[in-house]
Amino acid sequence: MAASTFDPSGNNNSNSSCYEDIQDTSAHIFFMVIYTLVFLVGLFLNGFTLNVYFFRGQRHVSSVTLFLKNLAAADFLISLCLPLRIMKYANIKSEIIRKVYCNFGASAFYLNMYASIMFMGFIAANRYLKIVHPLGNHMLQTVRGAKITSILTWVFLITVTSSYILVSLITEKPVYETLTKVSCDEMHSKELNVLYKIIHVFSATIFVTVLVCLVFFYYKTSRKLSVAQEKQPASIGSKKLARSRRNMLVLVSVFCVCFVPYHLVRLPYAYTSKTSNCSWSQVFFYVKEMAVFVSVLNVCLDPLIYFIFCKAFRARLSLKNALATTEVSTVAANADRRSSDTQSSIKRKLSLTPTTRTSVL
Repeated sequence: MAASTFDPSGNNNSNSSCYEDIQDTSAHIFFMVIYTLVFLVGLFLNGFTLNVYFFRGQRHVSSVTLFLKNLAAADFLISLCLPLRIMKYANIKSEIIRKVYCNFGASAFYLNMYASIMFMGFIAANRYLKIVHPLGNHMLQTVRGAKITSILTWVFLITVTSSYILVSLITEKPVYETLTKVSCDEMHSKELNVLYKIIHVFSATIFVTVLVCLVFFYYKTSRKLSVAQEKQPASIGSKKLARSRRNMLVLVSVFCVCFVPYHLVRLPYAYTSKTSNCSWSQVFFYVKEMAVFVSVLNVCLDPLIYFIFCKAFRARLSLKNALATTEVSTVAANADRRSSDTQSSIKRKLSLTPTTRTSVL
């Protein structure tokens, strides 16, 4: 257990040495490297996706395409938040950088994480409703309904995040109390800590709701496929259901891999991170940090979802491959033509050259 020390604010800080151990650890280099790689890959993949969705004119925009656009935007914004997280691990002794990250960078990061979670749920619901209601008369299946749902989702998340930032700025601790802190959680005032726990309980509720819905959608799709295969195994409807089940499985798998570890750790961490046991504090801190990193991997895995759920995205990739193949074929054809022309020219010259005969006297 860490020895108790007395800080300038007059508070008994029993965990100050824990924070120093966390700051001086070499694990930060590992996090800096892997976050840098994810930042570069995520920025490229989601930048390309946004280019397909927003800057290439599409003749037809469906409801699922709107949800995919919002998911791509959330992933791109998560990627933009990563440089601040990398600077946090660099232990830059700047109060400004720390305040910007804890008050704005981390808030924007988690806002877009839950935007990704919610839009993945909307995409799954949209695909499930397409099976149950093929005529597309449900709100989530209409373009107007998808727009309203997307706007309300962003307004809700921005409102919650703004309230957190506002309370954080109003109840901000003095500078000398936060200079040794490495975790934003340790910079919380009592008022902010209460709001922090409430938000995490609410966020966990959102996550569990989406997870249950995803599992339910996959189960119902599988059941419907089983019934269809029993009646007509080789029918077109059975093949479509099999494809829908495969797509749903990819969505559920990406969701579980990225977000389940984080939520298994985050809520317990929010309620136990203040423990006076130094070793437990450090263990919880690094388990939580690793779980956060796994959740960030969704910016690299979500392009799988764009590929299987969006025809325009697949068509764009196919067009690029086709253009590349055409260019290679054209270059090869030109080379063959030049070679053929050269050989023909040589033959003509040889045919025009007079034959010299030598007689022996």
